Amino acid sequence: MSPTDRSAERELDANLFITVSGPPGCGATTLCEGLSTALDCGWVSGGEVFRDIAKERDMSLSQLTARASESDELDRAIDRRLRTIAEKWGSTNKAFVLESRLAGWLAGNRADLRIWLDAPEEVRLERTRDREERGAEMQVREVIESQRYESYYGIDLSDRSIYDLVINTARWSPGGTLDIVLRAIEEYDSHVDEGAFPTPELEI
Repeated sequence: MSPTDRSAERELDANLFITVSGPPGCGATTLCEGLSTALDCGWVSGGEVFRDIAKERDMSLSQLTARASESDELDRAIDRRLRTIAEKWGSTNKAFVLESRLAGWLAGNRADLRIWLDAPEEVRLERTRDREERGAEMQVREVIESQRYESYYGIDLSDRSIYDLVINTARWSPGGTLDIVLRAIEEYDSHVDEGAFPTPELEI
C-alpha cells in the first residue's frame, strides 16, 4: 500500500498551512507533490514565483539569476510575493503548502507546521545532476544565498530551531519521507499547539 493510499485511511486535519524548506536536491518538490495529493490542496514554490517574475519581465531564468546577483531588489520582490501568499493562506481555513528556502521564516507564526528537509551534499548533487545548473554552481549559489539572507534579514539558515520537523531525506525513500510527515500531520492537534517557536516578522 502506498503512502497516499495509507493517508486515505487516516483522519488528517485538512486545514493546515504547511511550509517546506531546504537546499536544492533535498526532495522538497517531491514532498510537496505528495502532500498536495494526500491533502487535496494546492501548493506554491519559490521556483514557481521566480519563473513567473522572469516571464513578467520577459527574461530568461539565467538572465534573471544574473540580475539577482546585482542587487537585493529581485530577492525582495520574490520574498514579498511569497509572504503575500503566506498571509493569504494563513488567514484561511484551507490546507496549503508553501515551499522555498525562506518559507518557514516568511510564513512565520501563520504556519501550522514548518518542515526543513536536507540530505548529505553528495546525495543532493546526484539528485540534481540532470538539472541545467551544475554541481559547483549549485554549491556556490547556496553559499551566496545564505550570505544574502543573513545580510538582508539577519537570518542564519543553519538555525533549525523554528522548524517542527527536520528530516534527512537520504535516510528514507520519497514515500517514506511523505509517510513521516503525514504521521506528524495526523498527530497534530491545533488546540494544544503550545510548542511553536515564535518567529519575528521580516522587514522585506
